[in-house]
Amino acid sequence: MSGLAAVLAGHEPPGIHLWHGAFDVADVRHSVEHAGWGFGWVDGWTGADTKPAFLAAVGEALDFPDHYGQNFDALADCLHDIGSGRDGVVLLWDGWSTLARADEKAFSIALSVLGSRVNDERGVPFTVLLRGEGPVVPGVTSLD
Repeated sequence: MSGLAAVLAGHEPPGIHLWHGAFDVADVRHSVEHAGWGFGWVDGWTGADTKPAFLAAVGEALDFPDHYGQNFDALADCLHDIGSGRDGVVLLWDGWSTLARADEKAFSIALSVLGSRVNDERGVPFTVLLRGEGPVVPGVTSLD
């Protein structure tokens, strides 16, 4: 987990990263939470392949409040409220390529909204790990 470990230790800046670590989700969760960070997991292989499904999955993964409106504006609002009492938050998005291929526009907007939270220095550090193969995503670095 060297790339992820670097993020958790503050040696790698928070961001949206491609990650090919073949670790079990439970092991990733354990490592992230052991470092004092919050953790959320989106399983794009089993249902987050549409905009509504992705928005619902993120809300569930990050434990958004019941009033979460499941649209991109609501996503942006709720993202700014996450991580209180934590050193940071990691969102692991397995199978991200299903949305990227099925709805390129929604995927682009999702990355933009997630990226705006990454760059918001008012909250705790926020990192998104896009795990698995998929189309080229300009500007997204690899942690591998």
